[in-house]
Amino acid sequence: MEINKFEIRRQIFHICLGLIIVLLLKYNIINSLVLFIILIAGIIISILSKKYNIPVIQQFLDIFERKETIKKFPGRGTIAFFIGCLLVMQLFEKNIALASIIILTFGDSFSHLVGWHIGRRKNPLNCLKSIEGNIAGAIAGFIAASFFVNPVYAFIASFGAMTAETIEIKMQERIVDDNITVPLVAGTILYLLKIYF
Repeated sequence: MEINKFEIRRQIFHICLGLIIVLLLKYNIINSLVLFIILIAGIIISILSKKYNIPVIQQFLDIFERKETIKKFPGRGTIAFFIGCLLVMQLFEKNIALASIIILTFGDSFSHLVGWHIGRRKNPLNCLKSIEGNIAGAIAGFIAASFFVNPVYAFIASFGAMTAETIEIKMQERIVDDNITVPLVAGTILYLLKIYF
C-alpha cells in the first residue's frame, strides 16, 4: 500500500501534542485550568476559522487537518484531544490520567499508522479498522503507559482502550471522537484495577 504522507504528518503531530501535554502536566508546568483555557481558546479559534482566513491558523489547518473537517469543524481532532485530556485529569488521580493520555497519544497514532500502511485483516468490530493496527496501538500504548502505572495494569488498560477505539459510539446520531473515548476507557480500567486489585 502507498505511504500516505498526510496521515503520517497528522499522527506525528498527534504524538508530539500528547507528549508535550503529558510532560507539562507531569512536571506541574500546566494544570487542568490551563488545559481548560487552551480548550476554550481552541473552540473560539475554530469558530473564527470557519468564517475568516486567520493566517497562521489556516496554514496549520492546511498542513494537519483533513479538507472535509476544515469546512465543518476546523481543529476538531485537537479540540477533542484536549477534551479527553481535561476529562481524565478531572476524573482520575494524576498517574492514571497521565497513563490514559499517553495511551491515547501512542495507541491511537500507532493503530492508525500501522492499520493504514500494513493492516490486512479487518477488525470484526469495525470493518474500517484493522486487527494489526489495533494490536500495534495497544502495544505502543502499553509500553508508554508502563512509565506511569503498573505494567500489568497498563497492558490491560491499553488493550481495553484500543478495543473501545474500534467501536463507534454515537450520541445524538454523531460519532463520539476517539480522542475522548480512548482516554476515558483507559482511565476507567486503570481506576477499577487499582480499586479492586
